[in-house]
Amino acid sequence: MNNKPLLPLQTYLQSRLKPEHYQSLAGVIGDMPRLLAINLACGFAVTFVLRGGGTLFQNVLFSMFIGFSAYSLIKLFKRLFWGAGTPNTIAFYLMCVMVAPLALIVGMFIAALAFNYPLPDISKFKWSYMGSFVTLTCIVSLIAAWSFWSRSKMAELQASAEAEKAKNAAIEKQAMQAQLQMLQAQIEPHMLFNTLANLQGLIALDPPRAQHMLAQLIVYLRNTLSSSRAEKTTLKQEFTLMQAYLELLAIRMGKRLQYTLDLPDDLQQTPIAPMLLQPLVENAIKHGLEPKMEGGSIHVVAEKQGSQLHLKVIDTGLGLPFNYDDNKNVSSAANNIGNANIRERLQALYGPLASLSLQANQPEGAIAHLSVPIN
Repeated sequence: MNNKPLLPLQTYLQSRLKPEHYQSLAGVIGDMPRLLAINLACGFAVTFVLRGGGTLFQNVLFSMFIGFSAYSLIKLFKRLFWGAGTPNTIAFYLMCVMVAPLALIVGMFIAALAFNYPLPDISKFKWSYMGSFVTLTCIVSLIAAWSFWSRSKMAELQASAEAEKAKNAAIEKQAMQAQLQMLQAQIEPHMLFNTLANLQGLIALDPPRAQHMLAQLIVYLRNTLSSSRAEKTTLKQEFTLMQAYLELLAIRMGKRLQYTLDLPDDLQQTPIAPMLLQPLVENAIKHGLEPKMEGGSIHVVAEKQGSQLHLKVIDTGLGLPFNYDDNKNVSSAANNIGNANIRERLQALYGPLASLSLQANQPEGAIAHLSVPIN
């Protein structure tokens, strides 16, 4: 069923009514198809089962008014007795039974007045079957009450489930934020202490180089602070952070480290979760290039293929262990910061569409390949 024509009306009602009033109206509208079906069934039952007189049209018409009267009275008495609270189940059903005879009388007379039926004629073919009609109305009221009660309970359970889902999402978000901060706490001291130690030595030996190192450290710290406070960052910001980080390491390692960053212009503003690239670059430095006497190079590249963003950290370091299996999660102890940590973040942030894989680079080194979905 196409609900598009109703959308402007829904938007208008939501803008004009208070949330609780809109929810009540939406509930009444949702009850109407079921109520109409029950009323129609009652009209057929009166005509062909009870044989209470009158045509099928008349009986269906009167059933509609009686049914709507019962529905309105039940809503009214429920509001009077329990307000906005949840009524006791047994008391609610008893109230429905007590309302049924009143609804029968009110509905019949409203129908008669609305369509100018003679009241004497109504009494001739209706009142002789009053006991049967009252019994039928009570039964139908109980069935309808149970049906609407069940629908209300289902709506409450659904709302409770949605609230629990939102609560779990908030908890997961907080956990991811805490995990990100823990990850940064692992990254920053190691790099920061080494940088400050090198800076202390350069101040006396090579002031211009020390000045350049200090400038890069300021850029790095500013971008790190910005990333730590944001749920999302852009590739441009991440690559700026990587450039400052690699420049600091290049000052310390000298000619043993060369690096290139390749970020196409059309991908610079692409949103991405912060601190996904840096652990991969740090792993490449710590486990690939630093232990290698002659050092090597790092190439960080971003490219888009369809709806996936591919980020690669390609190094010419020592490479992967000879028995490395990418199908097994790598522990944090084995890789310092840990590719397992990154995989867990990817799963929580992007789901199964994101992945991290490590493979050998030819002729030497390793490639860390990060893939995440983008719009």
